[in-house]
Amino acid sequence: MRHGKKVNHLGRTSSHRKAMLANMASSLIKHKRIITTVAKAKSLRIYVEPLITRSKEASTHNMRTVFAYLGDKVAVTELFTVVGEKVANRPGGYTRILKTGNRAGDNAEMAMIELVDFNEFFDGFKQDKKKSNTRRSRRSGSTAPKAAAPVAEVVEAEVIEETPVVEETPAAEETSENNEETKD
Repeated sequence: MRHGKKVNHLGRTSSHRKAMLANMASSLIKHKRIITTVAKAKSLRIYVEPLITRSKEASTHNMRTVFAYLGDKVAVTELFTVVGEKVANRPGGYTRILKTGNRAGDNAEMAMIELVDFNEFFDGFKQDKKKSNTRRSRRSGSTAPKAAAPVAEVVEAEVIEETPVVEETPAAEETSENNEETKD
């Protein structure tokens, strides 16, 4: 029986599974997002998040430990220089798994796993949503008539502010020209 054994074997031997997770972690660090199956993405999250936590402190010991897991110098350098600096103030949860549907060939559940701090579109969407929610009113009742009235007032206020600009009339220009001709 497998009571208390939480490792998903993914249908592979131990050495094959370790090599696959190391390669997937290196690709995730280099490219900031990869597409894989949901089961592999969940296993990869468990594998890579402790490595990202180690990258917050760039010591020789941490670099050697991460290199023992990844086996890729470029990925280790990228992890400690770029990723480690960007996630320095995050207490955890460095990855996000988004399900993308089923694969056409074998109907396997597919997912995109990405580093949270490197997706500007998703973070920008959340910030825009937060900004729009801050303008709510506490008044009860229908909001449609109340929303229309301030807009009309703003338009009228702009027109009033723009009207005080005084321009010379054509008659005034003719009199000023006549005055200049008489002076000469």
